[in-house]
Amino acid sequence: METITSLFGSGGMNSLIKTGGAVLTVLLVVPALFKLLVVTIDEGEAAIRTRNGRPIIRRRARGDHEAGDVVVLRPGSHPVFPILAWYRRVDTRVRSTDLPARQLTSGGARQHLVHASFDWRPVVTGSDLRVFELEVVHVTERTGNIVGAALRDLVASYDRPDLPRNAELSEAVLTACADRVREACGIELLSVVITGDALTDGYLLADAIAGRSTAGDELTALPADWGAAVSRVRAAS
Repeated sequence: METITSLFGSGGMNSLIKTGGAVLTVLLVVPALFKLLVVTIDEGEAAIRTRNGRPIIRRRARGDHEAGDVVVLRPGSHPVFPILAWYRRVDTRVRSTDLPARQLTSGGARQHLVHASFDWRPVVTGSDLRVFELEVVHVTERTGNIVGAALRDLVASYDRPDLPRNAELSEAVLTACADRVREACGIELLSVVITGDALTDGYLLADAIAGRSTAGDELTALPADWGAAVSRVRAAS
C-alpha cells in the first residue's frame, strides 16, 4: 500500500507522466507526423507535386529536367509539406481501349469493315505528364482519333483487293502513329491490334457482278432480293 500511495507523490507521478508521454509520442505522434510529411508512391503509380491544387512547373532546367516540366514523384517514399506542396497520383498501368468498327475504303476501291483496339500507358517524365495531366481532356478520344486516322490512311494506300494480315497491318499502324501519340497525348502507344476485317456486302455483290460481266454474262437488272443475292455471293466466296 505504501508503494502504491508513493506513486502519487510528486516525484513518482512526474516520472509516470513523462514515461507515458514518451510512449504516446512514439506510438501515436511520430506515425501521424510520418504519415503527414512522407508520401509513399506504390508500384504502378506516379505522382506530380502540386501547390494549391495546381501542378508545380519547373522554371529552369536542372540536371535531366527541362524548364516547363512538372515535378514527378516515382515509386518510393518522398517528403511532402502540406502547406507548401502536395501531390496528385497518376495511374501508370497499361490500359486498353477499343475503337468502334469502321468502314474503310482501300486504294483499289474496296470497302472493308475493320475492328481495332490499342494498349497504352502514361510516360513517367516531367514533359509527358504535363501534356497528359494539363493539356489533354480526353486522352483515349484524342489517341483514338490519331490511331484511326493512321489506320484509314494505310488502308487507303493499299491498292490490292485484300488487306494484309492483321498482324502486319497492326504493326504498320503502330509504327505510323506512335511518335505522334506521345507528342500529342503524353502516353506510350504499346500496341495496336486489328481484331478482324471483312468486305462489306455491297462491295462483295459489286465484285460478283463485275466478275460475271467479264465472263460474258449479260446482266440486265439487279436481283430483286438483295438479301438472297448477298447470301449467294458469300457462299460462292
